[in-house]
Amino acid sequence: MRTRSARRLPAAAITAAAVTGTVSLAPAASAQTPEPTPSTTIAPLNAAETGGVTILKKDPAGDVLAGATFTLLDSAGQQAASGKTNAEGQLAFKDLAPGVYRLKEVSSGSPLHDVVDDQDVIVTPDADAPLTIIDPFKPATLLLKAKDSKSGKLLPGSTVNIGTGDTTVLTLTTGSNGSASALLPVNSRTGTEFWAKQTVAPNGYELFKPARTFTAKPGSTVTLTVANAKTASTTPTPTTSEKPSSKPITNEPTPDTTTREKADKTGGTSSSSASPSDTLATNPSESSISEPIPDGTLAHTGADATPWLLGGAGLLLVAGGGAVFAARRHRTDDE
Repeated sequence: MRTRSARRLPAAAITAAAVTGTVSLAPAASAQTPEPTPSTTIAPLNAAETGGVTILKKDPAGDVLAGATFTLLDSAGQQAASGKTNAEGQLAFKDLAPGVYRLKEVSSGSPLHDVVDDQDVIVTPDADAPLTIIDPFKPATLLLKAKDSKSGKLLPGSTVNIGTGDTTVLTLTTGSNGSASALLPVNSRTGTEFWAKQTVAPNGYELFKPARTFTAKPGSTVTLTVANAKTASTTPTPTTSEKPSSKPITNEPTPDTTTREKADKTGGTSSSSASPSDTLATNPSESSISEPIPDGTLAHTGADATPWLLGGAGLLLVAGGGAVFAARRHRTDDE
């Protein structure tokens, strides 16, 4: 009996040890089963759930642009990535969480090019969104001036059309200071050729009809001056029918008026010595010499009564002579 019990005790001890070991190891095994270690599971999950953005930077001529700076902002407005284009004009943003981002060009990296407007970019898992961005050339600044061709005075109200080829790009009108300004689009590194034509001249000036051409380069300032001459109506010249007289203009009355005034006051005579050029018009029937006007006659009316006076005087003399002769004869007969 003792031998059996001895043999059973070791068996019981082994069994207990085995159970004890199982209980102590079971919780650790069950806790690690649902969550794998980071080294074996986290990297594959991030690779499958992230995306990126690739940028290719060019100008309108097709040349790649290096040194352009871009910033990527998330939906909260926080900076998610930033960088510059390389010598091939390329820039890549990697490991971005899916969503909508805002791409902002901070600098073009060139003095001849301008930046583009901000734009939205959608990032999808396990993909790179390709973007080709073309930076425009910087516009040129045009300064228009209108001047008097002689004095150089700035003139308001001058309207000029600016265009290239067969297209009118813009229309400018000089203001009260005689000038106007605007931006001209340029599509080449060496510049763009424009033409300018005046359509409305300043008030009181002739229209400058010829068209002028000029070249505007990216980021440059061009000054265009249009000179106008005054219209002919503002500077009248003497004509053949209106020759200026060298004799000064006086307020003296005409000879006819002087003769009338003296005849009315004194009843005397006056001889006219003024030349016909001193009067507006002359009458050929009027005599240049006036006879004495008897006392008691009417005021001189402008008509020459000398023949009538002479005839009347002759008749009076004849009648008087006849009366004297008749009286003497009658006296002789009486005696």
